[in-house]
Amino acid sequence: MTPSAETSASELLRLLGVVASSSRVAVAAAAELFATCVRADGVIQAFGTGHSQATALELAGRAGGLIPTNRIALSDLVQFGGEDPSVLADPMLERRADVARRLYELAAPRPQDLFVIASSSGVNPSVVEMAHVVKEGGHALVAITSVQHSTRVPAKHSSGKRLADLADVTLDNGAPFGDTLLELPDGTSAGAVSSLSAGLLVQMVVAETVRLLLDSGTTPPVYVSNNVPGGLERNLELEAKYQGRIRRTAS
Repeated sequence: MTPSAETSASELLRLLGVVASSSRVAVAAAAELFATCVRADGVIQAFGTGHSQATALELAGRAGGLIPTNRIALSDLVQFGGEDPSVLADPMLERRADVARRLYELAAPRPQDLFVIASSSGVNPSVVEMAHVVKEGGHALVAITSVQHSTRVPAKHSSGKRLADLADVTLDNGAPFGDTLLELPDGTSAGAVSSLSAGLLVQMVVAETVRLLLDSGTTPPVYVSNNVPGGLERNLELEAKYQGRIRRTAS
């Protein structure tokens, strides 16, 4: 298949359709955890490194999404933890298991908080260690990962575990091994997919969570765009309930 805009769109849409149809049971299970967390005055804590940061951003603090959401990032070590900014220059930072517990402590989650960890490979030590810490803390855990890729690469964490091994619910982003769809003549490939398919899964879970909340008589705490009249004021009023628990109200 010759790489082009047309073939990229065709293959992406095909894969997204597969992910949407094959993930219904897992999406429903994840939404139950989300709704339970929201009803219990919990915060949904999202963590991802590398390009999986985009998945955490898709969940935390965006228009149409849930307000009680917080993004945990490696940069928290500097912004909230007092580390020297030079620590972020370490290209191996996401492979250091020791940063996970510090990031968890900086987030200061409450027992009812839910964690969502995104990693397409599902094997980087910081991600897997965070999953261990989360489960030690008694939290429910939703993983967003590529089952195909994760099962084809060696585990890198000392426990021998992968992210999916520790999750209560695993959402499979459907990305192929290597995260690319379009083969090139030299045997490599182009056209990454995991960010798009993970984003689809996030939006499916959020929509199903909203349905569950409405069905139970709970008003879904969702953001409207700050760029519509009155949106910012409304959002700030609803965010106040989670003052200091989500980064957007940390100050």
